[in-house]
Amino acid sequence: MTRVAKYHVVLVGVAVLLLLLSLVRVVTGYDDITSSGTFAAALLLAVPIGLAGLGGLWAERAGVVNIGLEGMMVLGTWFAGWAGYQWGAVAALVAGLLGGALGGLLHAIATVTFGVDHIISGVAINLLGPGVTRFLSEVLYKEGTPAAEAGAGITTSPAITSPPPRPSLPLLSDGPDLLGRLENTHWFLLSDLAGMLRGVTHNVNLLVLLAVLLLPLTYFVLWHTSFGLRLRSAGENPWAAESLGVNVYLIKYVAVVISGAFAGLGGVFLVFVSTKYVEGQTAGRGFIGLAAMIFGNWRPGGLAGAAALFGYADGLQLRSSGAVTSFFLFGAVLLLIYLGLRVRRLLASGQPAEMVTTGARQYTAMAAAAVGMVVLFWLWLTVDQLPNEFVFITPHVLTLIVLLVASQRLRMPKADGVSYRRGEQH
Repeated sequence: MTRVAKYHVVLVGVAVLLLLLSLVRVVTGYDDITSSGTFAAALLLAVPIGLAGLGGLWAERAGVVNIGLEGMMVLGTWFAGWAGYQWGAVAALVAGLLGGALGGLLHAIATVTFGVDHIISGVAINLLGPGVTRFLSEVLYKEGTPAAEAGAGITTSPAITSPPPRPSLPLLSDGPDLLGRLENTHWFLLSDLAGMLRGVTHNVNLLVLLAVLLLPLTYFVLWHTSFGLRLRSAGENPWAAESLGVNVYLIKYVAVVISGAFAGLGGVFLVFVSTKYVEGQTAGRGFIGLAAMIFGNWRPGGLAGAAALFGYADGLQLRSSGAVTSFFLFGAVLLLIYLGLRVRRLLASGQPAEMVTTGARQYTAMAAAAVGMVVLFWLWLTVDQLPNEFVFITPHVLTLIVLLVASQRLRMPKADGVSYRRGEQH
C-alpha cells in the first residue's frame, strides 16, 4: 500500500469514527459524548500521556527501553512547581525539562555506560523520583520556610506566579462563539463537529500547542534527517551503525536525555493545569504513555491516536459517568464493521476452501468478534449505570484491551533493550 493510500485509509477511518460518535450520541441521548467540554477535558488529559509516550519513543528508537517515564514525570512536576512559584511560568518550563532530563541522564548512565538491565533501571527511576521529590519537599517546604509562608506543604508547592496565557485559536473560537451556538443546536454530525472543534480550540494552553508541534517535529527529525537515521540505526543494529562510524554511546545518551526531557515536559503541563505541584499528580500517566507508544507501533502518528483515545476515555468518565455505557454500543458497532470487512474480503477472495485450511486463525478472530459484538450490545441494552469503581478504571481497562488487540501487528526496534558494548556483537 502506497503512502498516499495509507493517508486515504486514515482519513476514511477518522470520518467513520466521527459518524459513529454522532450516531451513538443521538441514539443514547448523552450529549457529553461529543460536547466541547468533553473534548477540552480529553485534550488536557491526552497531552501529558502523549508527551510521556513521545519520550518513550525517542529512547526506544535508540534501543533503550524506558519504563522510568513515570519517575521522570514526577521529577518534572516537582521542579516545575518549585521554580514556578519563585520565577514564573518560563522558569517552571525550563526547570521541569531539566528535572526530567536529569532522570533520563541517570537512566542512560545505568543502562548505556554500566550495562544495567533496562527494566531494573527504569523501575529504580520510578522509585527514586517520588522518593527524591518527597525528601526535597520536606526540606524546602517545611514550616518556617518562605515557601511554607507562601502556601506550600509537604505534598504541595505554592501556586506558580504569572501562569501562562490560555488563548483561543483565531477564526475558530475568537470573537462570536459561532461554534458554541452550532453545538447547542444538537443537529446530527454538524453540532458534534462544532463541539469537537470548540473543545480543542477554545482557551488552549500554550503547552498544548507546543506538544502538538513536537509530534511532526519528531517525525521529521527521526525519519528525515541524518541524525534521526543514526539514532534509529542504533535501535535496530548498533554494531552495524558502529561499523559505519556512528558513536552509538553518544546517540543513546542524547536520545535518553531527550526522552526524560519530554517526560518532564508532561509533568510541567500537569503543573500548569493545576497551577502548582501536588504529590501524586502524575497518577500513572507515564505508564499509560508507554502503552500509547507501544500501541502506536513506535511511531508519532500512532502515538498521537492512542493518547487521544486514552484522553477521551478519561475525559468522558469525568464529564459523565453514565455516558461511559455508550462505549458498549460504540464497541459493538465497530465490531460489526470489522466483521463486515472480513466477510467482504472472504467473499472477494473466491477461495473459501483454501482459507478454511490455511486461515483458521482468521475464522477464530471473526468468531470472537461476533461474540464480543453480541455481548457488548447486550450490555448496552441491560446496563443503565456502571458502578463508580468500574467507571474510574475505564481508561486503564481500555489501555489493556487496546494493547491486547494491537499486539498482533507490532514491530519494536530489533535492538530495543539489548545491552550494547562496542566491538562485542551478539
